[in-house]
Amino acid sequence: MDFAQEDIIRLSIALVIGGLLGAEREYHGKAAGLRTMIMICVGSALFTMISGRIGGTGDRIAANIVNGIGFLGAGIIFRDDNRIKGLTTAATVWAVSALGMCVGAGHYDIALVGFVFILGSLLLMVGLANRIQKLNQTRDYKIVTAFHNKTLNQYEELFEEYGLRSTRNQQQRIGTEIIGHWRVDGSEQNHEKCIKRLLNDPDVKEFTF
Repeated sequence: MDFAQEDIIRLSIALVIGGLLGAEREYHGKAAGLRTMIMICVGSALFTMISGRIGGTGDRIAANIVNGIGFLGAGIIFRDDNRIKGLTTAATVWAVSALGMCVGAGHYDIALVGFVFILGSLLLMVGLANRIQKLNQTRDYKIVTAFHNKTLNQYEELFEEYGLRSTRNQQQRIGTEIIGHWRVDGSEQNHEKCIKRLLNDPDVKEFTF
């Protein structure tokens, strides 16, 4: 088999691997989807292939792929409502580049095993991750109510009553009203019970959760 045919096979495999992982991200509406993952996987394969042909200092090309992917992944991560999002997609970008490097170097066996592990993690671990998330969630509560002595303390006692752990953040008094902010940890079930109680509390003028 000549080099041209081997190169086409490597790039084709990189396209398929990147496309399948990208399709999973695209299906879930993530920032880096089908085309992005294909470009990353095929690009990593190309850099690795040319690195092998150059030899010597060409090894630096493959090594610098990781640094380049790091900058790309950092652009996917963002903060939304005090939560960090995009970490899984950024990690997938990093893993896809590794698969592209494996394919570009001709290590199809490693690439295949890695692909199965990565795709399996993305598809099969969703249910497990959701179950774990239900066991403990962190939410930000904001309560606006009429000011009385120990007003905020009574809500912290309420959180404790429902098995929630709270950390009081900023508090502000405006006229006869007081605004309290908490970061609250606990199971989804306990959060829902506490939220229902607060939504039906006539003394609560505003409640954000």
